[in-house]
Amino acid sequence: MSRNYSGPLEDRIAIRELMESYADAVNRHDRELMTSLWAEDGHWDLSHYPELGIVSGRDRVMELWASAMPAYPELSFIAMPGMIRVDGDTAEARTYFSEVYTDPESGRDKRARACYNDRLVKRDGQWQFKERIFGIIHQT
Repeated sequence: MSRNYSGPLEDRIAIRELMESYADAVNRHDRELMTSLWAEDGHWDLSHYPELGIVSGRDRVMELWASAMPAYPELSFIAMPGMIRVDGDTAEARTYFSEVYTDPESGRDKRARACYNDRLVKRDGQWQFKERIFGIIHQT
């Protein structure tokens, strides 16, 4: 059985802060912060939602994120790590999250529990998302 947490504690804390900064950027619709969290060659897989799909490159990731956020004006997004494994300047992680938002069509609250399977890189001393693969666990 593999351990869910391995590698230097300092890196694991920095990665957890990256996950929490992502949640903060989502909650505040902060494009500048969100941009800083992604590697230039980042890859975002939202294929669970066919209308969003898969994009590569930080600029395309940000275009997709910015185009999606207006549909979630009252979004609450809370993230928690389930696994962080650091190997030098690369890492893999699993981020569980819960979100609550108002569906713009029905006006009703929607809730989702989901997970990102992440690959991360450390560049110039900063951890960034290299790849995020989204998956729904439960949605109402």
